[in-house]
Amino acid sequence: MNPNPPVIAADSARTCQRAVRRRELRKIVPLADTTIYEMERRGEFPKRFYLTTKCVVWDLNEVEQWLTARREECHAGRVRRAPDPDVRSRT
Repeated sequence: MNPNPPVIAADSARTCQRAVRRRELRKIVPLADTTIYEMERRGEFPKRFYLTTKCVVWDLNEVEQWLTARREECHAGRVRRAPDPDVRSRT
């Protein structure tokens, strides 16, 4: 046991009510692992954190807030979309 655990200031501490692992995250956010990783790297998706050396989780509240923000941006027309395919060029 560590006799001197790290001290976190109460005002700077963030609470995580529920953490989700990758399998549950993929049910909530249907994106590929690589897409999530790239979006995290660019700061466009909530960051994962480690519970142990091998257990990676996301804060469910942050993920839900991200989804709500994405929906609002989409309805406001601020989400970039891929261009529609030109069906006339099909053979």
